[in-house]
Amino acid sequence: MPARALLAILIACTISASAAEPASTKSPLMLAGPWLPENPHQIDFAALPKVPSQHVIISDVRPPKTSGPSPKKRTGGVNQHNYLAHHDGQFWAMWSDGSGESPGLEDQVGQRVKFATSPDGLKWSTPKFMTPIPPNSGPDSPHYGTRTDKGMRWISRGFWNREGELLALASLDEAAGFFGKSLELRAFRFDKATGEWSDVGLVFKNAINNFPPLKLRSGEWMMSRRPFNYMKTGVHFLVGGVKSLDDWQSFPVFGSASELKAEEPDWWILPDNRLAAVFRDNSRSRFLYRATSADDGRTWTTPVKTNFPDATSKINGLRLKDGRYVLVSNPNPKRRDPLTLSISDDGLVFTKMLYLVGGRSVDYPHVIEHKDSLYIAFSGRKQTVELLKVKLAEVDAIKMPEKALITAPKP
Repeated sequence: MPARALLAILIACTISASAAEPASTKSPLMLAGPWLPENPHQIDFAALPKVPSQHVIISDVRPPKTSGPSPKKRTGGVNQHNYLAHHDGQFWAMWSDGSGESPGLEDQVGQRVKFATSPDGLKWSTPKFMTPIPPNSGPDSPHYGTRTDKGMRWISRGFWNREGELLALASLDEAAGFFGKSLELRAFRFDKATGEWSDVGLVFKNAINNFPPLKLRSGEWMMSRRPFNYMKTGVHFLVGGVKSLDDWQSFPVFGSASELKAEEPDWWILPDNRLAAVFRDNSRSRFLYRATSADDGRTWTTPVKTNFPDATSKINGLRLKDGRYVLVSNPNPKRRDPLTLSISDDGLVFTKMLYLVGGRSVDYPHVIEHKDSLYIAFSGRKQTVELLKVKLAEVDAIKMPEKALITAPKP
């Protein structure tokens, strides 16, 4: 075959391969604007425009302050894994509630899930337990408040509005590490008459999701899945949930975790109905990774390291009713401070980043849209469940600076 003909074939193959995977899926660009330094890790996060908000604390398990010597045993606990929903005319919040037996230690034996409700998102009811005591892991257990595979724990996994019915998801597994071999995801249903939640069954064996399911164009639901050994097998996505609560298929992003140490993925639907997924990188590149899917989560492009900075922390994105996208995250690569709100028109590139709250450790965000506002739940030092109400008009009124916000070098 003549060399020129062979070259033409190679060029055609290259063009064909490129057409099969849109260029945007290969681009690292996820954050842009004249305010952005060439190295996004050099953003002066304290100089970001601050968006006005209303702030409330839903739950607080910080130990009481004392003027004398510190008590030998703290009375505080752990609050994290915050989720919100608006259903049946009121707001709902749920979170993981750990004991204070081992201060600062998350996801201990005996951990349960709590919830509260609010008529307006600002005045909240007294928290109550949603899940029962984990099997053989109550306060009378010798393993209570420790991290061991000899005890169990519940972990809050979010609200699922399934065909008009509000379900709550929680995972159950051994409390030694992340995660135990008996890991399972279960659903709970609320009884208005009693004001209690009851376990209505298994959703998927060997799975913990990151956020509750969203509906695809196909009518199916989709959510992320981490198996108990996800650090070896990698993360998956579950598609299904239509015929029954436990009717799902699992599709891996990779065949293993050797390519990317992905953690706590989130995803949204792009304007062209492709899906965009973003991943926290546990190899600590301090940037988010991104992949897309054109077949409703069955297969994914190779995740690309973007230029969006990250503290190696949980993120949460949402497509707004007007078609834009918001992302709440900890973009400071040095610490989980501050929490910011980023805005995108196309779901791929974010051009505005606003300061929400900081000056302390703030993480585990979840954002919902209701009427003209965003409601953002987060945790403060893993001991408070807090909420910000942000009006979208206030967000739209803020203009980003026309010059790079670069952290001043230390003298």
